[in-house]
Amino acid sequence: MRMTRAVRRWMTAGAVVAFTTGGAACATLGRATFTEPVVTLREFNVTGLGLTGGSIDVVLSVYNPNGYKLDALSMTYQVDVDTIKLGSGALDGRFVVPGKDSSRVRLPVRFTYAGLGAAGRSLVAAGTVNYRVRGDFTVSTPLGNFTRPYDRTGRYSSVSGNGR
Repeated sequence: MRMTRAVRRWMTAGAVVAFTTGGAACATLGRATFTEPVVTLREFNVTGLGLTGGSIDVVLSVYNPNGYKLDALSMTYQVDVDTIKLGSGALDGRFVVPGKDSSRVRLPVRFTYAGLGAAGRSLVAAGTVNYRVRGDFTVSTPLGNFTRPYDRTGRYSSVSGNGR
């Protein structure tokens, strides 16, 4: 039995519609079951000092509350100390966060002394300083790729050496 050209077109169109609808439903279901990772400042290390500023490595802890690993493809960030922008950038290297576990991510940040003065005085005087880290990350999961923002505030203590 031979199919006519019109029947083949209708079957092809039906297959395309079914495939597209199924893909959209899976993506919607995937986003609904995806829980955002929790990003926390853990430490920072001075890596260089110059006449006008320097560089530090900011170490973040990224906790994955999902039951599957997250393969991070990229991450952007901005680090503020008190209300002063310390630095920003993008991390293009991949990193993996196992399911129900944490990974540490090291971010290079360049700063100027003028921008860091007030925050540095607060850290020296009180031993603590408020921070905010924000940006977005793109992760590859079994449910597809997701780009999501993150925004975390806390208080860094030089005594304990970590953020809360």
